[in-house]
Amino acid sequence: MKKRLAIVSTHPIQYNAPLFKLLSDQQEFSIKVFYTWGQAKGKVFDPGFGKTREWDIPLLDGYDYQFVENVSKEPGSHHFNGIINPSLIREIEAYNPDGLLVFGWSFQSHLRVMRYFYKKKPVIFRGDSTLLDEPPGFSVKKIARRFFLRWVYRHVDYVLYAGTANRIYFERLGLKPHQLLFAPHAIENERFSDKDGVYEQEAIYWRRELGIKDHELVFLFAGKLEPKKDPELLLHSFMKSGVQDARLIFAGNGVLEASLKEKAKADNRIVFLPFQNQSRMPVVYRLGNIFVLPSRGPGETWGLAVNEAMACGKPVLVSDKCGCAGDLVKNHHNGFIVRARDENEWKSALQYLAEHRDIVPLLGTASSQLIKSWNYLEQVAVIKDIFIDEPSTK
Repeated sequence: MKKRLAIVSTHPIQYNAPLFKLLSDQQEFSIKVFYTWGQAKGKVFDPGFGKTREWDIPLLDGYDYQFVENVSKEPGSHHFNGIINPSLIREIEAYNPDGLLVFGWSFQSHLRVMRYFYKKKPVIFRGDSTLLDEPPGFSVKKIARRFFLRWVYRHVDYVLYAGTANRIYFERLGLKPHQLLFAPHAIENERFSDKDGVYEQEAIYWRRELGIKDHELVFLFAGKLEPKKDPELLLHSFMKSGVQDARLIFAGNGVLEASLKEKAKADNRIVFLPFQNQSRMPVVYRLGNIFVLPSRGPGETWGLAVNEAMACGKPVLVSDKCGCAGDLVKNHHNGFIVRARDENEWKSALQYLAEHRDIVPLLGTASSQLIKSWNYLEQVAVIKDIFIDEPSTK
């Protein structure tokens, strides 16, 4: 008889749907996803982009799911009381799972589920927090938060950690080695690959439409134009770098959009593109020669855009505040890690790549090779290890 896994997640997310489908395809167990933000069935207002968006790729195909009624007066995944589901535990019990996988604890219902089912069923937790934004030294607030988080994580049996910085976070909060299982943060690598060259050809045409010459080196930022991602630092660094035959593309919307455009209006090397939906992103990444994520935080727990850019064969220039930096970026191999907020260091990095643009294709090839092992199959294998056999790390 198949074992049953109940999965608790706020809403359909493009980074989770492929995992859920793969899990559903397994012979050893079945799954059911309980979405706790019932209002997010379709269009959702994204405060980061400053607009309502609806992904244009299927996120509910190939697996069993249920939207649970959310009675919050201010529904959403941006605060603890935005997810309140009085019937959630009852509906999970009706499914009668052999274990649970919970994504994120910082919602009233998710924490309640963890506490209720702990010691009744194996509880697996997935979260990508790090300590990269934690201020140095000691403070009452910092100590109190550590104690609280230690209490939270006492209600899980296993943690699927995403990478090195994420593992350090869980170790500091009292999780034991046998509880920590590596499940690499992943995106749908195959969707971003370009075996027949169609995406690359579309990007060439698009670059020409934008007035970008074939020989120009293009730095690309794709994401929310918000303070934590620090697009202003990138803009200032690029404008002051004096690099020749180079362009900078910002693809996205957000609260900083108007100010960025105002500062850049006299520099025709800088291009702004509006929000691009998921089906278009494999082409967007190919507009650039180098992908840049200068995040300063707080809250850049990983930066999955880096995975996507690497799957498109692009070198990456990433700040040390991105959770992925220590795992996915190897200096002089597939890109560079640059200190957040350090304008001079960013300016130097842009200048170096402009002066050594002949190495850019080699860095990109290294990116595409490195990202292959960061995939959903590795996550599935770990979950099967828990439910079918004892974890090999135990």
